[in-house]
Amino acid sequence: MTPSTNKVAIVTGASRGIGAAIARRLASDGLSVVVNYAGSAGAAADLVADIEKAGGRAMTFQADVSDPEAVTRLFDAAEAAYGGVDVLVNNAGIMKLAPLAQVDDAAFDQTIAINLKGTFNGLREAANRLRDGGRIVNLSTSVIGLYQPGYGVYAASKAAVEALTHILAKELGARGVTVNAVAPGPVATELFFEGKDEATLDRIRQMNPLGRLGDVGDIASVVSLLVGPNAGWINGQIVRANGGVV
Repeated sequence: MTPSTNKVAIVTGASRGIGAAIARRLASDGLSVVVNYAGSAGAAADLVADIEKAGGRAMTFQADVSDPEAVTRLFDAAEAAYGGVDVLVNNAGIMKLAPLAQVDDAAFDQTIAINLKGTFNGLREAANRLRDGGRIVNLSTSVIGLYQPGYGVYAASKAAVEALTHILAKELGARGVTVNAVAPGPVATELFFEGKDEATLDRIRQMNPLGRLGDVGDIASVVSLLVGPNAGWINGQIVRANGGVV
């Protein structure tokens, strides 16, 4: 396919997993996509090659989202390549699990730096540089509503992202820019499977009314809706895409 729109999207943390699925979907929707990555240059390059083979338009850009200057350069690169930015998907994040009493300072600081400060860096840049009528989608988590032991710092970082989502939606509304968040439940990614045996996976599947884990495409479809032409009246919302688990 050939790009059917002049819209441009930046997807952070897009070299694999949910981020890669989002980048593929937005490219298939006709957007030009900037595939941001922190360290997985090869995976990002392979993703762009796949998108281009399918007729889409994409490029890679390395940036640590916790570094505000790197995020500025990310937007600079998108504007230089494609003329502007219309969509930001703040997907980059980490999940380090431990009971609060066992969380060391380094793990806490890294989680806040990437999940919260990284999202803030993207939001601040987008607030100043997105074209009018643009779309911002942040990635949160349905874990926030489960209050599971071990998820304290991770859930707290994402709860803060949801607060930023609600407030920025009100701040940018006059420009027609919408700001929403998608909060996935358990999704079948390499990162999710890591360290879990089959019994644990079965238990998690059975927690869901639909009896399965989410697929990366389930999340990408929701993001596609939120950044597309039919979601202009959806603003300041948290979409809990989790199959009804919470």
